[in-house]
Amino acid sequence: MDMANALLGRILGAALTAGLLFTLAGCRQDGAADDARDGAPVVVAPGRPGEKARTLSPEQAARERPDDSPNAADQTYVRHMIEHHGQALTMSALAPTRASTDGVKRVAERIAAAQRPEIGAMEKWRARHPEPSADAGPHDHGAMPGMATERQLADLAAAKGADFDRLFLSLMIAHHEGAVKMAGEALAGGNNVAVEEMATEVVATQSAEIHRMRAMG
Repeated sequence: MDMANALLGRILGAALTAGLLFTLAGCRQDGAADDARDGAPVVVAPGRPGEKARTLSPEQAARERPDDSPNAADQTYVRHMIEHHGQALTMSALAPTRASTDGVKRVAERIAAAQRPEIGAMEKWRARHPEPSADAGPHDHGAMPGMATERQLADLAAAKGADFDRLFLSLMIAHHEGAVKMAGEALAGGNNVAVEEMATEVVATQSAEIHRMRAMG
C-alpha cells in the first residue's frame, strides 16, 4: 500500500508539473489572466482543488518549476534496467523454437515487442544524462532482483517442449517481479520525470504480464 501511495503521489506531481508549464499567449481562463498585459505571453498555473488558477510570467513559471535533475536513484535504475531488459530479450528469443504452446510463444513475443523499444528509450536517456564517472564503475549486476543465473539460462536454453514452458514461465515471473521492485524503488527515490514515466510503465505492463503468466502455469 505504501508503494501504491508513493506511485500515485509521483504521478500526480508529474501531472501538476505539466499543468504548470501550459503556456498561453494573451489567453484567459476563468479570469485567471485578467492581470496579464495584453498580448504578453503568460503561463496559467492550475490551482489546488477549490483555488483559482494563477497567472505567471514565463520567468516566474521557470523559477517555480520543480527541479527534476536526475539523481543517483534515477541513474542506477536506468543502467540496471537496460541490462535487466536485455536478459528478458535473451530468454524470450528461445521461445519460438523451444516452447510447446502458442500461449508461451505469444507471451515471449509481447515481452520482446515491449522491452526492445524501452531499452532504446533508456539508452537515449543515458546519452542525454551521462552518469558521473565516479558512479559508473563496476557493479554487481547479479544482485539485481529477478535476474536469472548463468546456470538457469543454460538450463532454459537446453530445455524443450513442456519443460521449457514451465521453466520459462517460472524464470520470467521472477524476472518481472524483480523489475517491478526496481521500478518501485526508482519511483520512491528518483527525481527525474522521464524516469518516473518509464518506471510507471514497467509497473503497469509487467504486473499485468505476471498475472497472465501465473494463470498459464
